[in-house]
Amino acid sequence: MKVAQVINVDFALRHFLLPLMRGARERGHEVVGLCAEGPLLDLPRSEGFRIIPVPMARSLNPVAQYRAFRALLRIFRTEGFDLVQGHMPISGVLARLAARVARRHGRPRIAYTCHGFLFNQPGPWWRRALSFGLEFAAGRITDTYLTVSAEEAVDARRLGIHRQPVAVGNGRDPAAFRPDPAARLAVRAELGARQGDCVIIAVSRLVRHKGYPELLAALRALPPHCVLWVVGDRLPSDHGEDMEPLFAAAAAELGPRFRRLGYRTDVPRLLAGADVFALPSHFEGLPMSVIEAMLCGLPVVATDIRGPREMVVAGETGLLVPPGTVDPLAAALEALAQDPARRARLGEAGRQRALQCYTEQKVVGRTLDLLGL
Repeated sequence: MKVAQVINVDFALRHFLLPLMRGARERGHEVVGLCAEGPLLDLPRSEGFRIIPVPMARSLNPVAQYRAFRALLRIFRTEGFDLVQGHMPISGVLARLAARVARRHGRPRIAYTCHGFLFNQPGPWWRRALSFGLEFAAGRITDTYLTVSAEEAVDARRLGIHRQPVAVGNGRDPAAFRPDPAARLAVRAELGARQGDCVIIAVSRLVRHKGYPELLAALRALPPHCVLWVVGDRLPSDHGEDMEPLFAAAAAELGPRFRRLGYRTDVPRLLAGADVFALPSHFEGLPMSVIEAMLCGLPVVATDIRGPREMVVAGETGLLVPPGTVDPLAAALEALAQDPARRARLGEAGRQRALQCYTEQKVVGRTLDLLGL
């Protein structure tokens, strides 16, 4: 079959879709990626995948969205795909609508993977209402409807968005993400972690809803042996408050206790060097970063929201705290910082849970089966 995988930006294609594209190709299918042009497409292109640039915009600007829709429609009519699978809220709606308009003789089949509903996120009522309306309408033309989060599969069924939504989860490769004692020693030496330091690591885009104001405020309240490494960057298409002033103030106040490491391609190595993983997000789908941390044997401190709360078993593989709060976050981090034995116990339990539920091979295989590939 000839398959189109459609997503918004290069970051998402590289970090979320590439394993699925590889898996479909290994089963003998031709897979083409469609997203906005960007430097992170170098890896899929180097692996031989054809990537067609589309002027996607992560906004509700109707002119920009019409331009992206017209581009998708033109591509679908030219390429003659057998299956079009959309991802993310806006690009997913556009992909499904363009595929439906382009459909001839029952082709292409239309699939969608929900990585989080916009109407479940904080925001003005009109945006949530618009999001629900678009999701409901697009669900009418979707043949296969998948979600990464079990809770959002329940939402899709309860709200009538689709008759048969299926939660497939997310997964990472345990051969890449694993405890690595040698890497741990090397990376801690490189980054100046002292013996006895408890290294807390956060891996995400640098945006407000990942909870960085709360995380940095919590760090200020922690004992001096607690160190924070922040891995990631802000995407050009990200919206909202600029985090740079916040990070600059934290760096000036906390000195070597706060390290910004930027966008990295050696995340498994950095996770191996840490002691605790933190993701105090305000909303999520089913975050890959939590899976990566669990596979590396780290206890996870996350917020009690959709996605993380089905991944983290509170008190067994990590700790859950209310979103948007500082004191509970600081208390959870300090409890783990002061108890290495508990960190080890929770981290190992989290690794076993990830190996059971969140490995790339299992998730990709199940997804491809559901897509009929």
